[in-house]
Amino acid sequence: MAEYKLLLPSMGEGVMEATIISWMYNEGDTVNEDDSVVEIATDKVDSDVPTPVSGKIVKILKQKDEVAKIGEAIAILEIAGEGETVAEQPQEPKSHEEVKTEIPAAQDIAELEKPLERTQPAAVYSGDLYLSPLVKSIVQQENISEAELNTIQGSGMEGRITKEDILAFIAGRSTDKATPQPSTPTPIPTPVAATPAASVKVGEGDEIIQMDRVRKIIADAMVNSKRTSPHVTSFIETDVTNVVKWRAKNKAIFEKREGERLTFMPIFVKAIVKAIQDYPMINISVDGDKIIKKKNINIGMATALPDGNLIVPVIKNADQLSLSGLAKAINDLADRARNKKLKPEDTQGATYTISNVGSFGNLMGTPIIPQPQVAIMAIGAIVKKPAVLETPDGDMIAIRQLMFMSHSYDHRVVDGSLGGMFLKHVHDYLENWDLNTEI
Repeated sequence: MAEYKLLLPSMGEGVMEATIISWMYNEGDTVNEDDSVVEIATDKVDSDVPTPVSGKIVKILKQKDEVAKIGEAIAILEIAGEGETVAEQPQEPKSHEEVKTEIPAAQDIAELEKPLERTQPAAVYSGDLYLSPLVKSIVQQENISEAELNTIQGSGMEGRITKEDILAFIAGRSTDKATPQPSTPTPIPTPVAATPAASVKVGEGDEIIQMDRVRKIIADAMVNSKRTSPHVTSFIETDVTNVVKWRAKNKAIFEKREGERLTFMPIFVKAIVKAIQDYPMINISVDGDKIIKKKNINIGMATALPDGNLIVPVIKNADQLSLSGLAKAINDLADRARNKKLKPEDTQGATYTISNVGSFGNLMGTPIIPQPQVAIMAIGAIVKKPAVLETPDGDMIAIRQLMFMSHSYDHRVVDGSLGGMFLKHVHDYLENWDLNTEI
């Protein structure tokens, strides 16, 4: 018999680790090829990991609630055959109902983030620094000292130093070397520690609720976004009477023909996509001092989960979908999100996000930008109101369907003119919605 290492598979770009939620089998149990053996959770979605071989689980290496790195062994199986221990070639994880897919070679798995090894005497680093292999390599090549590293404000998750941070530092250091320096050495500034949050007094009868894993991830992401992007928000009120009439006329027809619900969301997404095509500099990301203009238009859709948490599945290439295609894609993603059946790739690659705060009866909101995007739009509740209409016979008051929209954008790269004009274009597309639009 031979031993077989079951490795934590790759789960898409940017996902470096996962938490073990539960094992579906115990040590000593026999599993068949393609059986899902363990449920894992990333900062994006929950997934199952299948085994590509049949055998007996002889050792579980990562227990419930423990964190495993991508490519790390999480269990050892005993399989038919002879020889030394064999490591599984990592494969993509799958949802509960997904079939086995082709797997990449083990040598293609990127080296994981780990504490910087003190291998070069030219630079010694404090043990609490946490650098990716690429950043570590640049640090060593450029002979950057510990004191210099401590002056760099990391822009990554939990303040980690990214490639862009280190390259920007090197560029600045090169400029400093080219500029005549005073004879007196300039002291290296000491990084200022963040002010700790004031402790909260717990009174008699107060209940303490520990944040779950997803809530802690959301909290970290929100704080990181506010620290990274200076947020500006513009508002507009839109007359969506034509949109409401069009949906009322077509929703029964669409449901009978397609077996799908027709919500307002595909209409909103369609208008946003058209506005992005008019103003492509909204569809960007910031990489240090570079602006990355995205080719694809992938719309993130903030979705509330039954447990009160939030997830953002992504409509890929939304500009290539018809209204009918958007409706089907939105329904599929929303249903799978609520039933915890999203795959890791379903939550990756968004270039712009929409949040329907109106679904909770809210008139408007100021959402936080999901990094590394630079803008997000909130759609408020549709409310009947008296409104002044301009007609050939003069102004008149009529009952109309009105809705507020808010557009939050990153003021580093999106100025008020661009952010405001983009919002106005979405407004115009919705107000001028053609009642004869085909679905």
